[in-house]
Amino acid sequence: MIRKFLKRVFRKPAKTKTAGNAQVIPFELHGVAREQISYGAKKVTDGLQAAGYQAYVVGGAVRDLLLERTPKDFDVATDATPEEVRRVFRRSRIIGRRFQIVHAMFGEEVVEVSTFRSMIEAEDAQTDEHGRLLRDNQFGDQEQDAARRDFTANALFYDPSTQEIYDYHNGYADTRKHLLRMIGDPLVRYREDPVRMVRAVRLSAKLGFRLDTATAAGIGAMKGLLDNVPQSRLLDEVLKMLLSGHSVECIQQLRKMDLHHGLLPLLDVILEQPMGEKFVMLALRNTDERISQDKTVSPAFLFAALLWHEVLAAWNIRVQQGERPVGAMHAAMDEVLTRQKAQLAIPHRHDAVMKEIWLLQQRFEQRAGQRPFRLLEQPRFRAGFDFLLLRCASGEVDDELGLWWDEFQDASAERQAEMLQPEQAGDKKRRRRKPRKKPEAANEPAVASEPTA
Repeated sequence: MIRKFLKRVFRKPAKTKTAGNAQVIPFELHGVAREQISYGAKKVTDGLQAAGYQAYVVGGAVRDLLLERTPKDFDVATDATPEEVRRVFRRSRIIGRRFQIVHAMFGEEVVEVSTFRSMIEAEDAQTDEHGRLLRDNQFGDQEQDAARRDFTANALFYDPSTQEIYDYHNGYADTRKHLLRMIGDPLVRYREDPVRMVRAVRLSAKLGFRLDTATAAGIGAMKGLLDNVPQSRLLDEVLKMLLSGHSVECIQQLRKMDLHHGLLPLLDVILEQPMGEKFVMLALRNTDERISQDKTVSPAFLFAALLWHEVLAAWNIRVQQGERPVGAMHAAMDEVLTRQKAQLAIPHRHDAVMKEIWLLQQRFEQRAGQRPFRLLEQPRFRAGFDFLLLRCASGEVDDELGLWWDEFQDASAERQAEMLQPEQAGDKKRRRRKPRKKPEAANEPAVASEPTA
């Protein structure tokens, strides 16, 4: 016992060792314990290793643990094929076209399991005319898989059984330096997948990393390739950016790199308007605060906020041209959504929610009669009210309107009756006139005669 104690006190400091071309970083240096890995990820790595395969926690989870952050999810990389992974875990399914992966289910946790990918030779790669990879389903080994990943900080492999990290591209040191560096030639990597440019901006803003000089320079040279990316992939990346909890920093970084034109074409127009920029930034800060407090966030609400001032501008033009306010609002909403979807495929399931939020804004102005009570019964009242508060905070409408509705919705019936504004003459509904009686014939009695006895 004394001998063990003396060894622990006087042991030599831990050093990295090498395995092939990888640096192996021991637990004593990085400090990431097996207990910090999720239950599902440990079950996957333990199960695959017990079946004779290699299996590591990889990517953003390892990076976040090194930064003492809580990972959003855990991904596993292995040398087992998707079919072999599927045989080890019964509650799993194979998904994907461009590159097949396996989703292994453990209660509510879903662990994404991918097979090591290989480097693709230029003559064998399936690309479009701009160099973007169309198919990438070739399997390889761990070193090749590390080279296929985008940034050095995302190319770290953690083995829960030994608590060691395998590093092929100096990602451990870059993470400690808070440096985001592309693996390989940035121009080639951006040409393979232009979305990496947006991901570089998002990760640098989210993590507080500075972009490597060559990585940043490649973005300025290749940003035009974003026009060739499928809309669905751009939407996924935009949603990750807006729902990252650091959306304000992401938008500021996008503007700094001049990338926002290709993602949200209307965003640059909005941000040039003083009122529009203030409103959008308030909405983004509100979203970031809700995410930091583990509250739910609606993508539809966020898109409604981003596009509101474009809808408002289109509505004002139509009203000035003599259109009725309600009809002009419907036309303005359709016009803005059509323009936006030509560049970014916002799902149709968000359309109805956005339109309801926008249409409710006119109804908040009506505070007389039964209209406020009917508005309280609307399913989207809370979302519309939160949207109204953003408008008040940005100076678009008077704070008094938001304060009135804040009190009215929780007031007693007597207080609500006192708060109602008097109806204007033009607001009163016209009463229907009673139909006139037909003129009676001259030869018919006005009252039917009673039968005689």
